[in-house]
Amino acid sequence: MAAGLGARYGGLKQMDPVGPGGEAVLDYAVFDAKRAGFGKFIFVIRKEIEQDFRQLFGRHFAKHVNVDYAFQALDMVPAGHYVPPGRQKPWGTGHAVLCAASALDRPFAVINADDFYGAESFRVLARFLTQSVPANPNLFGMVGFQLDRTLSEHGTVARGLCQTDAEGYLASVEELTAIERQPGGIRNKEADGNYRNLTGQEIVSLNCWGFSMGLFDGLRRQFGEFLDRNEGSPKAEFYLPTAVNALIREGRARVKVLPTPCHWFGVTYREDRPVVMAEIRAQIRAGEYPERLWI
Repeated sequence: MAAGLGARYGGLKQMDPVGPGGEAVLDYAVFDAKRAGFGKFIFVIRKEIEQDFRQLFGRHFAKHVNVDYAFQALDMVPAGHYVPPGRQKPWGTGHAVLCAASALDRPFAVINADDFYGAESFRVLARFLTQSVPANPNLFGMVGFQLDRTLSEHGTVARGLCQTDAEGYLASVEELTAIERQPGGIRNKEADGNYRNLTGQEIVSLNCWGFSMGLFDGLRRQFGEFLDRNEGSPKAEFYLPTAVNALIREGRARVKVLPTPCHWFGVTYREDRPVVMAEIRAQIRAGEYPERLWI
């Protein structure tokens, strides 16, 4: 998913170079997914950035992987629904996945274009999608990260706070949109203005999912219901974790949480970029990545 405006970052962060060969975070995600066994890559983008995106990424990706595009637009809503007055941008991550539905025909992973998930996260997803999903179309997977390994030092982040059952399946996921590290610990600013304290050991979602095609019937229905509820809320977001959580509550899906030892890093804020660049260089020195990805 690469259609985000990068509001917190102040630009199209998906395109900023962070690797020694000019690679963006997205280059490393594609590289990791390719060597984990993924065969097709669908980039969900806005039409307005298509030319820049194709020029920067499409040309070299097409030499190495099977590339397709899906476009996320504000007016892509189900029949019988309309765009509320004042709405200025598309509907969030759940809507982005729906926009890619016509390009998919088999189990698939969903990731954010501006998050560095680590190679092991893609290997875990690939094993899950090939070994578990074919036998159960209502079984999904989610790579779970430890909260304190996913924070920015330069401002708040949004994370899906996960609760699991005794068998390691997702019981619920709650979208927290203002998590920050403070000298006294980690906290989230709640909608009522109060703060919730967190330990840092919680498992969170970073939109690193594995799905079957069985996702889409429920996701379409959830999106329609979301639009009905938010006719007067032009800034409401249709979050993918929230939609999946509703499917779990309804008994229409089970989600296996797939733990990963990886540390997330990303460019939520412009000040994060030097940190990401240093992390990537450290991984290159450790032999995790070549100096140039796409030779």
